[in-house]
Amino acid sequence: MTLPVLSETRDGYRVLTLNRPERLNAINLALLEAMSAAVDDAASDPACRALLITGAGRAFCSGQDLHDRVAKLGQTEFVVGETLRTHYHPLIQKLRALPYPVIAAVNGIAAGAGCNLALNADIVVAAHSASFIQAFVRIGLIPDAGGTWLLPRLVGLARARGLAMTGDDLPAVTAAEWGLIWKALPDPEMMGEAHRICAQFARAPTVALGLMKQALNASTANDFDSQIQLEYELQKQAGVTPDFAEGVRAFIEKRKPVFTGAKAKP
Repeated sequence: MTLPVLSETRDGYRVLTLNRPERLNAINLALLEAMSAAVDDAASDPACRALLITGAGRAFCSGQDLHDRVAKLGQTEFVVGETLRTHYHPLIQKLRALPYPVIAAVNGIAAGAGCNLALNADIVVAAHSASFIQAFVRIGLIPDAGGTWLLPRLVGLARARGLAMTGDDLPAVTAAEWGLIWKALPDPEMMGEAHRICAQFARAPTVALGLMKQALNASTANDFDSQIQLEYELQKQAGVTPDFAEGVRAFIEKRKPVFTGAKAKP
């Protein structure tokens, strides 16, 4: 039986590959459940200090598998969107809560919920041939999986409205120019860059990265005074980690620091 999500352990990070290439990695219940289990497994691994998500074949993810929906149309007990509450939302919340960076390597089309799955990552790199599509309007739905929250914050309201309401393809190069993603790279270079970033994070001060992620996520809702108070509280946590002490020593000794990612002792 073909697994809907492949999990690979690298030195200091995990790689999760959406693995339904014959359906352009369209999302069904089995994929959501496998993805959630794989994220849980990565979260429980103390050696894991970054998570890379990509797609098998020529797509990252084409969104919800509509073949799963056709058979249920017209059924009174079928509630469109219920899977969001029971599966999508818990998965996205797990990814955002991981205490280390999540990197999306978008190797092809990222559409609908697949697009917003990628955008929920901390860092998104994409191949030049990739595109981002808020395809929901094409079937009479609204952007979900966090799309209506993410888009205005990443590219502003005018562009968010344009992307959501037209459903037009956004090429990866333009996505990078707009600030929707971190980088667009030539296709042969993209996965190598994604692994390089993960390897960098696997040697980084992991606690500081996790606290940084927490602070940046909170900044979209906080006013300035609340945010600087949060910075103070999180900086106190970072300042008692072994990696902070190592960073200072390495700076004084003019050498490269060796970060372990260890948490502060209680």
